[in-house]
Amino acid sequence: MKQRVELRNHPVELYKFRLRLAISAGFVFVLFLFLYARFYYLQVIQQEHYHTLAEANRISILPLVPNRGLISDRNGKVLAQNYSAYTLEVVPSKIQDLESTLNELAAIIEITPTDRQRFRKLLKESKRFKRLPIKNRLTDVEIATFAANRYRFPGIEINAQVYRQYPEKEIVSHVIGYISRINDQDLEQLESSGELHNYRGSHHIGKIGVEQSYEKQLHGVTGFEEVETDAAGRSIRVLSRTPPIPGNNLILTLDLGLQEAAEIAFGDRRGALVALDPNNGEVLAFVSKPGYDNNLFIGGIDQENWSILNNSIDRPLNNRALRGVYPPGSTFKPFMALAALELGKRTAEYSMSDPGYFSLPGVSRRYRDWKPGGHGRVDLHKSLVVSCDTYYYSLANDLGIDNIHNFISQFGLGSKTGIDIEGEASGLLPSSAWKMRQHKQKWYAGDTISVSIGQGYNLTTPLQLAFATMIIANNGKAYLPHLVKQIQNSQTGEVEDIPAKLHYSLNLTPKNLEVVKNALVDVTRPGGTAAKAGANAAYTFAGKTGTSQVVGIKQGERYNEKLINERHRDHAMFIAYAPADDPKIALAILVENTGTGGSTAAPIARQVFDYFLLGTLPETDPAHLIEPIQDHAHDHL
Repeated sequence: MKQRVELRNHPVELYKFRLRLAISAGFVFVLFLFLYARFYYLQVIQQEHYHTLAEANRISILPLVPNRGLISDRNGKVLAQNYSAYTLEVVPSKIQDLESTLNELAAIIEITPTDRQRFRKLLKESKRFKRLPIKNRLTDVEIATFAANRYRFPGIEINAQVYRQYPEKEIVSHVIGYISRINDQDLEQLESSGELHNYRGSHHIGKIGVEQSYEKQLHGVTGFEEVETDAAGRSIRVLSRTPPIPGNNLILTLDLGLQEAAEIAFGDRRGALVALDPNNGEVLAFVSKPGYDNNLFIGGIDQENWSILNNSIDRPLNNRALRGVYPPGSTFKPFMALAALELGKRTAEYSMSDPGYFSLPGVSRRYRDWKPGGHGRVDLHKSLVVSCDTYYYSLANDLGIDNIHNFISQFGLGSKTGIDIEGEASGLLPSSAWKMRQHKQKWYAGDTISVSIGQGYNLTTPLQLAFATMIIANNGKAYLPHLVKQIQNSQTGEVEDIPAKLHYSLNLTPKNLEVVKNALVDVTRPGGTAAKAGANAAYTFAGKTGTSQVVGIKQGERYNEKLINERHRDHAMFIAYAPADDPKIALAILVENTGTGGSTAAPIARQVFDYFLLGTLPETDPAHLIEPIQDHAHDHL
């Protein structure tokens, strides 16, 4: 059988081949068309965008942190300054095994347990930071050692930093405050206020005191530097530079010499002193004892020092002058006396017999005077000079609590003064409405008796007492207390004065004011409760002693200091101004757990006045002025 031979149709095959070739060519053409379109899009349409990205890879924008403004006292003595040093910093995001890397680093540079504790604390609090310090203020040897081994530690860098320093440490720590590492809470606040962009590259911010309240003035304006880098990220050259603007300098109203004089006069005692210029509200001295070394907080305080400060029974971190609230004791009486005269409840001539106690009508309980047997016949003048409690018990019952509150609140007691640093406590000047609101109880006549001598619900700060004393000294003018006197522009050197702000003026009857002021002068003369402090003074000063009760004394018992724990003993108080005829300084003093104001607080005031008015430095042991604490009953119910 013959095999059949199949004949090919060449035209058809050629057509199919050409069709497949055309389809393939079309497909390739479309691909090239898409590729061309993509190239055109990237290189023409998106040219500017990708050019910017390329430049960004080549150019780094580095923030330039401004130098922080300096802080000095009114005489130019530096209280906060800057210095440069090198810091070893860690970039956690670039390190896989952080603990192992730190161990290797510790083999060539000493990393103490304290350094590690501080680093871990910062790492926990500042998760959004790219760089965190592991060791501050490197020595030249440490810098050279790390430079030689740098290739072994990617993610660890040496950077120059400007550090803050507080030369006076404890003496002004509560006024100046401190700067410390910016944490996440600070970042959130900066972001919400629109200031975050100005803190790029900054690691510190003011936390308390003047450093916090004047942060915007002190920080300055961050600059920028455009730097060309190579593929390894190393800088090649600087393309452009916008220099930072340093923060402005602050000149405070404080007199450092006066501050030091007060510190010496206090010795080792705990307490507070605030001295104001009654003519403008400038704060001349602002003491809180004990203080603390604010330098400890700059790089982040270590756990050991934090525990010492935070757990100390003396509470050195507590700003007693600004936030400490205490019953004002008998320093409250001058304001009660003014209320009596201004509201017509007493005249200067009115007198009463003081048997040593006072009883409300129909009530058997006796409210005792500090002097057993009383003071005999007492008028308003004598009531202040000898600090007669009975006179004020009777007066308070006639005035009523709401008259007392409404009148005395004009002197700033029980409310913030408005000083230019944050954290001020309000204190408390009670009223019937306050008690109902706070305790859901009505006000009783016995409550008023306690208030009359600065006890009971009464709470004031030393700053408030100094403010109220200033108002008496300058015949009713209430200036806002302020700590910053001038601001110096860091670029031009021009100095801007911070003007005194008259908050308000009280319309006090001159005759009534004169009666009270004359009595306050006699408090410091023979027969007065501060006579020893006023003895042989080359000037005349006015004042009022007070004793602030810490624990209550039962009815029928007498105060005996020897039987009371030292921390439960009364606080000594004193308010004063000098010279009496032309006041240049008004102050309030609190000395904790040391007894009566006349024996402890008034002598400290005398030494402060002597320095301010005469230039006489206090003795390191002021025992020649301070009387031993007497065993007697005083200001107790």
